[in-house]
Amino acid sequence: MNPAGDVALQQRNLIYASTGLMLIIIVPVLILIVLFAWRYRKGNRDATYDPKFDHSTSLELVIWSAPLLIIIALGALTWSSTHLLDPFRPLDRVAAGKPIDKKQVPMLVQVVAMDWKWLFIYPEQGIATVNELVLPVDRQVRFDITSTNMMNSFYAPTLAGMVYAMPGMRSTLHAVLNKPGEFEGFSANYSGAGFSDMRFKLRGVDAAGFARFVSDAKASGRSLSTPAYLQLERPSEKVPAIRFAAFQPGLFDKVYNRCVRPGTPCMSDVMMRDQRAGGGDPHDMRVGSGMPQGRDTAEPPRGTKPKGALFKDADEIAPAPNVTKERKPGAPGSTQPDSPRNRDMSFLLPTVPGIARTARG
Repeated sequence: MNPAGDVALQQRNLIYASTGLMLIIIVPVLILIVLFAWRYRKGNRDATYDPKFDHSTSLELVIWSAPLLIIIALGALTWSSTHLLDPFRPLDRVAAGKPIDKKQVPMLVQVVAMDWKWLFIYPEQGIATVNELVLPVDRQVRFDITSTNMMNSFYAPTLAGMVYAMPGMRSTLHAVLNKPGEFEGFSANYSGAGFSDMRFKLRGVDAAGFARFVSDAKASGRSLSTPAYLQLERPSEKVPAIRFAAFQPGLFDKVYNRCVRPGTPCMSDVMMRDQRAGGGDPHDMRVGSGMPQGRDTAEPPRGTKPKGALFKDADEIAPAPNVTKERKPGAPGSTQPDSPRNRDMSFLLPTVPGIARTARG
């Protein structure tokens, strides 16, 4: 409710407008509850008592039209705001009355939610930080967001709304910070023991301050190589801010494709090979053995893939008997269903490939 960015400001105003529209109904209703209770109390002999009253057109119009108009207004407001504040949608303005410079592309920041810390990669500047996000004011920023192994949510309330961070998926958020200062961000989705301290510092600086931040990071001498990342990825709590002068090329894409560890195939490569293969033996788990490309995939040759019973003709389905043991002497049956003496009344014979199931004595 104390925004430092234009997106957060519009979200706050949306909350104000929605609350005000709802109060138009809620406040009169609360007042009328007290008024009616007093006016029509048992001891009030002056109140009109009409036991045959069942309908009033005027009351019906008021009771139904006012809430209906409020719902229409809320629906229109919600629909327009949902599209206007879509996190995937680039911004139209830096602030009220200040449109976006179409020639300036959004600054890219790649966000990785880890256990239990935040990794920020600045690919254009060639640096990375842990639990510290520094942004130049009045500059549109595009966040690409993912997670290492657990669902989280990236949330900086003074900047913009909450966006989920999920392993193997990439979310996007466009936002802008309009005020210099220090703010706080955190995860709004419980993710384990260190969740409470999974916070980061959000700092807004001018262009000169951002240049100094980049220079200081490059002077740190640390490099986020693959071994360093794998060490950082391990669960840890209350991690102080760390700056890296460089990082492994393509690190975010490897995190997103879950293939940072050497020798691990990337999801994008696996899916591409499977798509090219267009099918294969479902029991062959080798990478690229092939998965169906979709509903339009041609049916594989008969005999290469088991055919489900739903697609078989009646004469193709071999009956398999359900063998029931003989009733135990004195078993109470349905009269006492929870009796332990009713157990072991039925069983299925084990299935042997190629051999039909038959009852055995």
